[in-house]
Amino acid sequence: MTERSIDSLWELMLAERVALAEDLAGLTREQWCHFTLCGEWDVEQVVAHLTAAASLGQWQWIRSMIGAGFRPHLHNQRRLEEQLGDTPTETLNRFRAVIDSRIAPTSDIAAFLGEVVVHAQDIRQPLGLTREPRVEALTPVAAFFASRNFAVNSRTLVRGLRLKSDDGPFTEGAGSLVTGSTLALVMAMAGRSAYLDALDGPGVPVLRSRISTRPS
Repeated sequence: MTERSIDSLWELMLAERVALAEDLAGLTREQWCHFTLCGEWDVEQVVAHLTAAASLGQWQWIRSMIGAGFRPHLHNQRRLEEQLGDTPTETLNRFRAVIDSRIAPTSDIAAFLGEVVVHAQDIRQPLGLTREPRVEALTPVAAFFASRNFAVNSRTLVRGLRLKSDDGPFTEGAGSLVTGSTLALVMAMAGRSAYLDALDGPGVPVLRSRISTRPS
């Protein structure tokens, strides 16, 4: 990947962080405690997780993973708790402070862009917020998710399926067809079953079955 393309991914990530911060600024205290699509985490915890992800360089991440016994869930929980403020306003201010951060544990910038766009929708969808990530930001995430298992088992979920976006250039794979918006494809690859009804094609039942039986 060229330096120019890496810079482009960072710029997309910063823009998506700004958009999320704008949405968060309008939340009530009750909404900050609302459930998300991200397991047991509420809105404030997901935001703290994003702050932590933008604050850990490679060696900090390695030390944290070793300290957690290479258990990602424990690592993530410890780091997000460090970024929780005494109030939602403080938690939001900590997120705003890392909006321009170009810190990441690895060079897989598309994966960390994926963290931002997926977790933003983990927050927005249950709250009924209508803003969506731009297709330009979602497309490299979709390509990465289809090619590799990273934070999620995305490649495993779509193995043997053909994915085709109906609002952008993304297309990948061979087999039973799954079509829909780039956002719905990305969220399904991230294991979010709430987006399956936005997809069409003969491959959707296969994808639905895989998501429903994946390890938690």
